[in-house]
Amino acid sequence: MKKIISLVVLISSIVIAQTESTIQLSEISKKLIKENLSQEFNSNSFQEIPKKKSPGLAIIYSLILPGMGELYADSYSSGKYFTIADGILWGTYAGLNIYGNNQKDNYIAFAKVNAGINLEGKESDFIANVGIYISSEEYNRVQELNRNFERTYNSPNQFWQWQSNDQRKEFRNMWSSSESAFNNVRFVAGALVLNRIISAINAVRLVSAYNKNLQQEIGWNLYFNVENKITLPQTLTLNFSTKF
Repeated sequence: MKKIISLVVLISSIVIAQTESTIQLSEISKKLIKENLSQEFNSNSFQEIPKKKSPGLAIIYSLILPGMGELYADSYSSGKYFTIADGILWGTYAGLNIYGNNQKDNYIAFAKVNAGINLEGKESDFIANVGIYISSEEYNRVQELNRNFERTYNSPNQFWQWQSNDQRKEFRNMWSSSESAFNNVRFVAGALVLNRIISAINAVRLVSAYNKNLQQEIGWNLYFNVENKITLPQTLTLNFSTKF
């Protein structure tokens, strides 16, 4: 009877020991699995997938500042020339405005001193006639001979009289240079607009090329991996990845 009891106790001890060992092994296995998954997740961390560019945004950026649409399309190597051109055009625009206004102030002051006429607020046709005719009387006489009576100047504030033709020519040169500067300002303004339009077209082309290149990079990978670990049974891993 004692032998039987001893045998039962021995068998029970063995079973309990094996059970505890199995439990410990299971806990270790779970821990190893968690660590392995954590390492795999960290080593294959998500990367930001490049997104397609918007042609509309490229146009807006180019209209605000030429070259910025190309920068948005990751191709500023060509866009920098539009930016440089824009800077030069704005500098020219400002310079012509300053020069034109200075010349305008000069010819207004010159006419007031040497011809006795205030040209502030006068129309360009009137100012042109002041530079063509030596006096308002001469101008009126020519208009009357041509029967253009409605074009004569009869108001006191329309009277002028140059002391010499040299003064009249000097005045006309100042007026002509001022008008030429303001006319050139209009051309520069048109060039600023044209530069933006060309930049926007180029930016849209580059965005289209960028998006097309992204589409060509779309692919997929499928591979198998067999893992042999001491504490775990042999496992088969299936991996599938795509790239957009």
